[in-house]
Amino acid sequence: LRVNGLTLFCTMSNKRLIYTFLFSLGLLGVFGYVVFTKSDEMGRQNMPVQAGIADTTVTEYWHAPDASTLENHPDKASILYGKDLIARTAYYLGPKGSVAQTTNGMNCQNCHLDAGTKVFGNNYGSVFANYPKYRPRSGTKENIQKRVTDCFERSLNGKAPDSSSVEMKAIVAYINWLGKDVTKGEKAAGSGFKDIAFLDRPADPEKGKMVYVQKCQSCHQLNGEGVKAADGIVYTYPPLWGEHSYNIGAGLYRLASFAKYVKYNMPYGASYLNTQLSDEEAWDLAAFVNSQPRPSKDLKKDWPKTEEKPFDHPFGPYADGFTEIQHKYGPFQPIKDKLDAMKKQKDGAKQKKQTS
Repeated sequence: LRVNGLTLFCTMSNKRLIYTFLFSLGLLGVFGYVVFTKSDEMGRQNMPVQAGIADTTVTEYWHAPDASTLENHPDKASILYGKDLIARTAYYLGPKGSVAQTTNGMNCQNCHLDAGTKVFGNNYGSVFANYPKYRPRSGTKENIQKRVTDCFERSLNGKAPDSSSVEMKAIVAYINWLGKDVTKGEKAAGSGFKDIAFLDRPADPEKGKMVYVQKCQSCHQLNGEGVKAADGIVYTYPPLWGEHSYNIGAGLYRLASFAKYVKYNMPYGASYLNTQLSDEEAWDLAAFVNSQPRPSKDLKKDWPKTEEKPFDHPFGPYADGFTEIQHKYGPFQPIKDKLDAMKKQKDGAKQKKQTS
């Protein structure tokens, strides 16, 4: 008898020994398989979710209204024009715009993906339901026109259309139509950005550079300048830094916003269902991109109440006692904890004063 390359001589006296030996090997194999499989399953349960593994959380997320509902809509033409302005801003208002030349050449949908309709792609789903509202950055109650103006002045580093213009009215009409089915005062699931866990260390621009080279540079290029379409008017891949990118007052200049944006939307083809970056890669990439040169902006009037500045706002002064460098790169959890405690104390004092 030959087993695993060994020859066993089967005499009457050793047959029983051989059969016993083979049977024991079989039992050991089954036992080993069960133990190894169970250990592997337990190990997997304790492993963190990694990049490339789909988010299978069952939730009914917001989605844009069906286009067929526009068929008999009195503002159909304006809404469709508004959508085109969001998707192809540069064609109308870029450096070679057909209406005006007032922006850096990026499109609104470079930040608000799929014309503001992508789940966790910074969509407009809950805008109509929540405006007008108080915004700490300006310290005032803002309407949608003011919010759109901010995007033009910061992300597009330019000048917004006048509030009475056809273009502004069309953009607002489109945003309102997108959010028409969301209950007033509520935030629809899938709006804005999906949260990402804090790091227990500062985000690292050098590590982020390696991520950029490996996963971003092929589209956004060596110097972050992006790639323009053949017509030279609109960007196929937008600039991430430099004179044609967003300025230091834009929302994406805050590390948390940028990290959430790329985690669930980049590289191209990624989504909340199929991420391609780990949390660490997203934070480090944000640190690298937002460490590169870009247009400036006078921010003296921003955040008039310093205690309302967010944990990742990179410009002082602050009421929380942390430095500018930590506000830019983190770690952010200690700052957020301090801000939450300050707000709780302030709210408690206010409530006590009202009841006394």
